[in-house]
Amino acid sequence: IKRTDEEWRSQLTAEEYAVCRAQGTEAPFTGEDNNFKGSGNFRCTCCGALLFKGSEKFNSGTGWPSFWAPAEPSNVETHEDSSYGMLRVEVHCKVCDAHLGHLFEDGPTPTNLRYCINSVSLKLDSDEDTEAP
Repeated sequence: IKRTDEEWRSQLTAEEYAVCRAQGTEAPFTGEDNNFKGSGNFRCTCCGALLFKGSEKFNSGTGWPSFWAPAEPSNVETHEDSSYGMLRVEVHCKVCDAHLGHLFEDGPTPTNLRYCINSVSLKLDSDEDTEAP
């Protein structure tokens, strides 16, 4: 999905734009999905692509929603991020290139991965873990 900067600004809130399009980060422990413990599909705020499921979410204690695997791996991609003098792995929505968060190798089994994702980049759309139509 390709949109102009003006189109993204008109579609998203100021915070959504700052995180998803300008690679920002929401403050820890402020996102509405951080303490969510149910099931459901987490979709991209920008394009609606299926990204994560509630059944793959865990409490990492970091202040951001954390998942041990994407629900639909083909919708998630990673890039090297060397901003702020650190080397990290940035997570993007592959469908619309929205910045989601970062990936770390300190998660639980079975993957030992922690997709540390900004709540503002996610939209919870149901109470069931179902696949995208």
